[in-house]
Amino acid sequence: MTSPARKIAIVSLLALVAGGAFLLLTTPGRKLQFMIGGGLVNLGYRMQDHLEDFDFAHHEVTPTQVWDEMLEQNRLAAGVRQSFPRTPRHPLVAMVVCMDARLDTNELTGDTRKYYYVIRTAGSVLETKEAEMLELAVHNGVKLIVLTTHSDCAAERAAADPVQRERFPSLARAVAERGMRMRELLERPALAQRIAEGQLLVKHIDIDTMTEKMRPQ
Repeated sequence: MTSPARKIAIVSLLALVAGGAFLLLTTPGRKLQFMIGGGLVNLGYRMQDHLEDFDFAHHEVTPTQVWDEMLEQNRLAAGVRQSFPRTPRHPLVAMVVCMDARLDTNELTGDTRKYYYVIRTAGSVLETKEAEMLELAVHNGVKLIVLTTHSDCAAERAAADPVQRERFPSLARAVAERGMRMRELLERPALAQRIAEGQLLVKHIDIDTMTEKMRPQ
């Protein structure tokens, strides 16, 4: 006769095997892993968010002290990365995002797997070199380009204010030309051909800065 303890151990082992198979081999299981991973990432953000000891904005500090603290935070983060190396992946998406620090592309997509090229510019404004970089990214396998704007944008506020516009003329001019530069990107022959062939999709979204909710335009 099998002892009750042994029965429990066998049932538990079978349950673990079945659970592991569900997570690894089924579509719902893999989606559940993705959702749990995203939740853990956001939990990490929430755990750090209230720690003002590591928040540069809450202290009277010198530039050297800020630099020293950044190096120390990198030392801690790099130690974790070295202990748990990431799987290299080729990006399928290229995103153009404002340099506003409130926008976090990992939170925006709930995805930390490095599937994304990210171009950060003031006001999400493309220059020729960024357009060429996007074309190179598409040549290397990118299937989707996401052009973004966002609410409460400092660059847009500066462009709309006469005093700020005079102080930052290049920035104001770039914001005014942003739509034109996005259209010029779509007219680049290599990209236009891929779009026509259905090999490339280009989307424009506006991001709610506070919630990072994407609103397709």
